[in-house]
Parts: sequence; C-alpha cells; structure tokens
Amino acid sequence: MRWDNLVENPTTAGDTALFGTSAVTTRTFDTPEFRGITFHEVRARSILNRVPGASRMPFEWTVNPYRGCTHACVYCFARKTHSYLDLDTGLGFDSQIVVKINAPELLRRQLASRQWQGAHIAMGTNVDCYQRAEGRYRLMPGIISALRDHANPFSILTKGTLILRDLDLLRQAAQVTEVGISVSVGFTDPELWRTVEPGTPSPERRLDVVRTLTDHGIGCGVLMAPVIPFLGDHPDQLRATVRAIAASGATSVTPLVLHLRPGAREWFMAWVAEHHPHLVRRYERLYAEGAYAPKWYQRRITRHVHELAAEFGIGPADRGVPRRIPMPPEPDPVGAEPTQLTLL
Repeated sequence: MRWDNLVENPTTAGDTALFGTSAVTTRTFDTPEFRGITFHEVRARSILNRVPGASRMPFEWTVNPYRGCTHACVYCFARKTHSYLDLDTGLGFDSQIVVKINAPELLRRQLASRQWQGAHIAMGTNVDCYQRAEGRYRLMPGIISALRDHANPFSILTKGTLILRDLDLLRQAAQVTEVGISVSVGFTDPELWRTVEPGTPSPERRLDVVRTLTDHGIGCGVLMAPVIPFLGDHPDQLRATVRAIAASGATSVTPLVLHLRPGAREWFMAWVAEHHPHLVRRYERLYAEGAYAPKWYQRRITRHVHELAAEFGIGPADRGVPRRIPMPPEPDPVGAEPTQLTLL
C-alpha cells in the first residue's frame, strides 16, 4: 500500500499527500456487517477539496470523509481513486475503506478560516458518506453540525438510509442555510439491484428516505442514476422507476446514463462478461468512443424520463447557483487540496 508518499506535513512542493504512515491505524471488526472489511483510519491534512476548473459539476467544493465504499456498486466511477494508494480497484475498493477520522474537527477549523467565503459544499459525490462505515464512525453528525454552525450551504447525495439518523441536524441546518438532499435511485428492478448494487439498501428503502425527508419538511430530489443500457433502460423499466419516484414525493428527478471511466470500466465489463456475456459486444460498441454513452443515447433517455416526470407531476432538478455567505476578506490559507470529481 502506498502510504509512504502521503506525508502529513509536506516539506517539498512534490509532497501532495494527505496523511503519513504513522498516522494510519488499520482495524478489522468481527461483526456480521463488517466481516471481510478492513478500515484504515487516517488523520487528514485537509477535508475541503476543490473541484477542478474544467469539471462540469455545479459546485466548487466537496467533503469526502471516506475513500472506498462498501456499497460495492459494480459501476462506481470512484474505483480509480483506490489505485492512487496501490489498492485494488475491484474487491479492494469494496472492502478496504479509508476513514478520515478527524474530518469533523478539521472541517470546523477550515470553515472558520477568514479566507473561506462560505461556498456551497457537496458531499457524497465521490463515495457515499452514509455507507455502512458511517454507522460505526459517526463522522457526519460532526460535519453537519460544523456546517450548521457556520451557516454554510451544502448538499448531500446518498444511497444510504442512515441519513435519517441525522434528520434533526439537517432540519436545524435548513433553518439557517441552504440544504439540498438527493437520493440516488437509478432503477427499481429488484434483480438488477441485487447484482449491481449488492451493498446498498433496496431502491424501495431509499425511496422511503425521500418520503420521510419530505414529510419532515426537507425537500429531496432523486438522481436517477445510473440508467444502465440494455439492463435498466427498457421503457417499462423507466416508467416504473419514475412512477415510484413520483409516489415518494420527490421534488425532482434527474436522469444520468451510466458512464465507464478507467477503473470502473474494467470491473463493470468483467461483471457483464460473467453475468450477461451476450451484452459484451453491445457495450463495447456503445462505449467505443470513451467513458460516456453517445449523445444521441443520452438525449433519448433524458427526454423519455422528463416526459414521464411531467406525466407524473415532477420535473428536472433545479441547477441554480449556490448561495454564498459573506465573510471577512482577510487572507488566511484554507490549505485545501484539489481532487478529481464527478457524480457517478
């Protein structure tokens, strides 16, 4: 494992790491929910990550308290990030979880910086901050509390039902700042869910999260992602999914077609070859030009989902400009490090 170059206090311009060997504690827990999973507890230098300028994301900053994810989604784009630590991007990504145990205190300190201007912070855009590990490490209550106390706008994207544990904190934060919650539900087909998202709560349970948040006055949208070609894109499947999303009380639905970046592509295609070998050539043709499906295919799916959403009384997500909270302008470096980002 490549910990050696991840020094906690860089001394040269080439040292870009977030923590050092002496700051890493490796643990395993012999309980049913964590059997076979290894946790690497680290003390990070920075928890605010700036999105690269070329990114198409509608936000500039993210917070990611975990690396690796026990959701084990076979298509997860973030698998590639495990290779930066010489960790396996397949089963290793699902079972070797890096935990930034000082995330809440670090975020509170960085939010207090005079240089910080109160920009919107997105969470859950890399790996899920409400994955199974959060039940043990409980990092999100401290993170949300820090954001609430600084009236800093934020959003959370999750497949996890554990977010309901923090409902009171989310309501408190929503009283003082802009809070956006989205739940990821790409399909409702139970067989597809069991095979491509084996570590996640079922789509029905995720839609129950949407319903509960909405009932408590917190608007919740659904990112219908990923729409999986040839397996989850039949018109009947799309209709059933949008109907279920509408019934949950979601404020919006935004479709996103599967994309296959390096790391995720190899793992997903190996899964296709094992479970649906007759589709291998079709996937190779559809994704022959790169990580993204052709524009014509993306437009077709988006148009169909939006038509269904209009039929069932919901619309696409509002992608407005995040509100900024004015803060004193005196310089005081935040010390955040850049990171690659995308939604799925």
